[in-house]
Amino acid sequence: MSRTPQEIFESYVHAGSMTRNADALAECFTEDGVFEAPLLPAGAAFPRRLVGREEIRTAMAAYYERQVEDDRGAPNFEKSGYVLHTTAGPDVFIAEIDTVFDGGGEDVTVSLVQIFRIRDGKIARLRDYFAPDLMS
Repeated sequence: MSRTPQEIFESYVHAGSMTRNADALAECFTEDGVFEAPLLPAGAAFPRRLVGREEIRTAMAAYYERQVEDDRGAPNFEKSGYVLHTTAGPDVFIAEIDTVFDGGGEDVTVSLVQIFRIRDGKIARLRDYFAPDLMS
């Protein structure tokens, strides 16, 4: 049975943003899946391009291990929101996301867009567009 964009997106967010579980995140992708953050400069702390489930698993585990909560605090999932946009292509959808951080005394909203290409119910390619300075 094929998974819906909603189910795929929720699995991805739970594995990544909510639990920072690199194994679960990698399993959201096809064996040859690609995870890209094309706006990031080379050498950024967050990986710019990862190819293959195992590279995604390894690089994201290392990133999560190094990551320290910053001045923004943790994401507040109750205040955050998203809209999924389907496209004419049945294997492409877009997530428009506003993540709210409530640390540091006042809410900070970070907006981003992700483009998902799906194959067999898994992410074949994810392009994550966010401001590079968010990952300093």
